[in-house]
Amino acid sequence: MKPLELTKEERSELEVLARSRRDWRTRDRSRTILMFSNGVPAKEIARRQELTLEAVYERRYRWLDKGMAGLSDAPRSGAPSKLSPEQVEQLKVWATQEALTAPELLARLEEKFGIRVHRNTLTGVLKRAGLVWKRTRHSLKKSGTNNGSDKPSLKSGHWSSKPSVAKSNSPT
Repeated sequence: MKPLELTKEERSELEVLARSRRDWRTRDRSRTILMFSNGVPAKEIARRQELTLEAVYERRYRWLDKGMAGLSDAPRSGAPSKLSPEQVEQLKVWATQEALTAPELLARLEEKFGIRVHRNTLTGVLKRAGLVWKRTRHSLKKSGTNNGSDKPSLKSGHWSSKPSVAKSNSPT
């Protein structure tokens, strides 16, 4: 099989993608195409990249068919988001203004928008929005109010924005 012919622009862009692209799949595919352009046989590419021969040829065919666009993953199917951007924004506001638990946020969501989602959906949305779960520290002491139980009062926790990490130059 003859080597792939690349323009100078394609080669330089592939080299950049192969070195610095965050997505490892795109990096890997870029390296495959570069090896093909350097005349490396498909069996050798498969051995070096620990791929099947079919996967190596598939990358070559995608490159010939789609060029640079063939390096990225195709869009995945899946269920549409259960929460609209407006609802996600409202959840972020509630979670950052007050120390609310997940059940309290779910109740507010249902009250305001009439929508019910699973707790896992809520936590996933809040994590993707940059919020973190802060667990309230449980005290081993007895509760200040004696409710007839010797068990400590327990609080679960709340959502808050990620703390900014500030570097200090002063010695501690």
